[in-house]
Amino acid sequence: MALVEVQEVVKIYDVGEIQVKALDRVSLAIEKGEFVAIMGPSGSGKSTFMNLLGCLDKPTTGHYLLDGQDVGGLDRDALAEIRNRKLGFVFQGFNLLPRATALENVELPLLYDGVQPRGRAPLAAAALKNVGLAGRESHHPNQLSGGEQQRVAIARALVKGAPIILADEPTGNLDTKMSVEIMELFVKLNEESHITLVLVTHEPDIAAYAGRTIRFRDGRVVSDEKAVGTRTERTTAAWAKEVSR
Repeated sequence: MALVEVQEVVKIYDVGEIQVKALDRVSLAIEKGEFVAIMGPSGSGKSTFMNLLGCLDKPTTGHYLLDGQDVGGLDRDALAEIRNRKLGFVFQGFNLLPRATALENVELPLLYDGVQPRGRAPLAAAALKNVGLAGRESHHPNQLSGGEQQRVAIARALVKGAPIILADEPTGNLDTKMSVEIMELFVKLNEESHITLVLVTHEPDIAAYAGRTIRFRDGRVVSDEKAVGTRTERTTAAWAKEVSR
């Protein structure tokens, strides 16, 4: 059974008197432990698709099954519970609280879940260590580099043990060196912890880290390809092509 499955999903938005079909009969499945890149131009439907995967929106028609459960018909509270248990989110802008330390930022999902303070700190510290930030627990975001801030955001997504991480342009605010570091961290988490990763990017050199790339256009999936060659071969070629532009 696939971890994520969408079946003939249509998503329509009412914009004034006009109906916009953001997704048009999308069907696909993502297996546990896959690393998938989602690509496509602006308006292609990739962001709408990610919102559906993240239980932030519902299909107009069709079905979305998450770990075998059809979540499309659930109410707001039930969707929030699904997000809390099964999904971690990483955003381009980090979305950290500026006055909170790295440890406190990572503790937030545990705080919202009612975990007591004495239980939160060890879990948050372990998550920070897992992303290479041991010893930085007391630093505030303005004391961290962009790459370190994104590592804090990744630790926050990991702290509750969610099996799926959804990352929306996670390297969009980072330079090349930091982008490589973040993508290598995602690869490590995927390979060693078997976390399922779904990542939106418009950069082929970032998508090259994934084992599968799905491309959207006009609300439809226009290609769904497994990666060819080793990850090192793909990423080296993609970065070389990017530098030569």
